[in-house]
Amino acid sequence: MMLLLHVLMLLLLSGSSAKVVDNFESKCGKFFANKKSQTKLPGSQYKQICQTLNNFDYYATFYDTNNKIPVYSSYKFKGLKGCTRQNKWYIEPQLDDNNESSNMTYENDVKMPRLGDNQALNGDYEGSGYDKGHLAPVYQAQSQDCADATFTLTNAAPQNPSFNRGQWRVLENKIAADLSNRCLPKKYSVYIVTGVVPGTKNIKENRVKVPSHFWTAYCCLDNNKICQISSGFIGKNENVTPEEKTVKNLEEELEILYKIKPFNLF
Repeated sequence: MMLLLHVLMLLLLSGSSAKVVDNFESKCGKFFANKKSQTKLPGSQYKQICQTLNNFDYYATFYDTNNKIPVYSSYKFKGLKGCTRQNKWYIEPQLDDNNESSNMTYENDVKMPRLGDNQALNGDYEGSGYDKGHLAPVYQAQSQDCADATFTLTNAAPQNPSFNRGQWRVLENKIAADLSNRCLPKKYSVYIVTGVVPGTKNIKENRVKVPSHFWTAYCCLDNNKICQISSGFIGKNENVTPEEKTVKNLEEELEILYKIKPFNLF
């Protein structure tokens, strides 16, 4: 009996329940409205990540290992928590070696010969003129641990600094306020997906693609799992105000930008 308990404890501590996965819905479906993920682009370069820190899942990311930026991150919003920002960024060891830890880890703590083959590293952003732009943001995180978990390079893409610190931050704040006032008082479950569209520019010797656009959308589900309140936004990766759209109109625009049909958000 004691041996069995010991084995069970080892399994729990190993974090074997979450990692780079083969199916979002079955592994971390809780981050998607009605446990149905957004459209997945075809190709072996795209990886599904249940973003895990200290053996706990906080959100999900669909990642492009060729362009070394995420396509989108999906997460739940539970209200403003007043989380603080950390300065260090994690990487995802399993993207470069399937045998590595399922937890995001600081780059300096990972020792492998081909680190960075399938993901961006901190050095890629140095001197690039771009910020590490969060997709799942600190401001909308559901806890301090979740806020810390947003600091992984698999959840970031090169973002114009003026846009990141200006109109995009204004939008993140506006969305959080709107959801806090319109959805949470009604006990709706709030789901958000935020993504980028690959552009034509690269940073760091053509390693990391610079997005042409950043976009985001939300859906508030009632107790019957029906989306009652929703909206979408998209803006060029410049210091401009993102344009508000219906979710359907945003999906139509993303179909054109990604050259894939359909592109479903919820």
